[in-house]
Amino acid sequence: MKNELHGVLKTIYGQPVDISHTQSIGGGCINETLLLTLSNGERVFVKHNDQPPPDFFAREADALRLMGRARNGPRVPQVLGLPKEVNPRYLLLEYIEPGTPNHDFHERFARGLAGLHHMSHGFFGFDRDNYIGSTVQINKPETDPLVFFREHRLRFQQGLARKRGLLPANVDQRFDLLLNKLHLLMDLEGEKPALLHGDLWSGNYFADRYGSPCIFDPASYFGLREADLAMTELFGRLPQRFYDAYQEVFPLNPGYENRKQIFNLYHLLNHLNLFGSSYLSSVKAVVNRFV
Repeated sequence: MKNELHGVLKTIYGQPVDISHTQSIGGGCINETLLLTLSNGERVFVKHNDQPPPDFFAREADALRLMGRARNGPRVPQVLGLPKEVNPRYLLLEYIEPGTPNHDFHERFARGLAGLHHMSHGFFGFDRDNYIGSTVQINKPETDPLVFFREHRLRFQQGLARKRGLLPANVDQRFDLLLNKLHLLMDLEGEKPALLHGDLWSGNYFADRYGSPCIFDPASYFGLREADLAMTELFGRLPQRFYDAYQEVFPLNPGYENRKQIFNLYHLLNHLNLFGSSYLSSVKAVVNRFV
């Protein structure tokens, strides 16, 4: 492994660089992570997977680079390099040292997220598919946000759950009813495609050593910005001042409090597909609320 990383590091720095120390930072459900201390004194963050899904790290690198272009957006780790292989097994990133949030961290985070969401495009979707966790995320471009969200988010996940035998027939049928009335539940007037982080739960943002907000591990696409906000409420919730600050700089359409559960249905279905039937009751609760 070190020999492979040496080659990437030489490409990054233009000369051979030794790895003085390797520290495992643990890993999530998909990848292992390492912190490398180099002979030149710099530190590099490495994500590693012996058998990643096709183009997994290349798609993550694309999203990080794009988010990093957002004007006044949250801090995003710079992509340093990928191995030159068909399906890279490593992603080398700038190491951002974590710190303690400043007193105005949540307000700054909200304004930064709004800055990210102001990046727009001519369609909903992305130029290629990527991943939400280890699940393929379909990003077929659509001009209608309702079509995009219904077909490439909710219906796609429903199809996966159906094939895997995770959706009982009665839940599956009610889910179809929900999809058929989605246009009555989603007020999307005036909403343009917004660049999303795409997987904005509490494990994917933090404060750097200066107390500033940082985001990482994206599942980015151009979508409806409420989807990012909704996910910050799926497994817990940020302080109310975060949501108030976002509303001040980029007001939402009325009715977000109801729509957020529908947006989070995408992630609940994905968790059902990834982790099994323990998430079925949560899926049923949302479906039953609206059907």
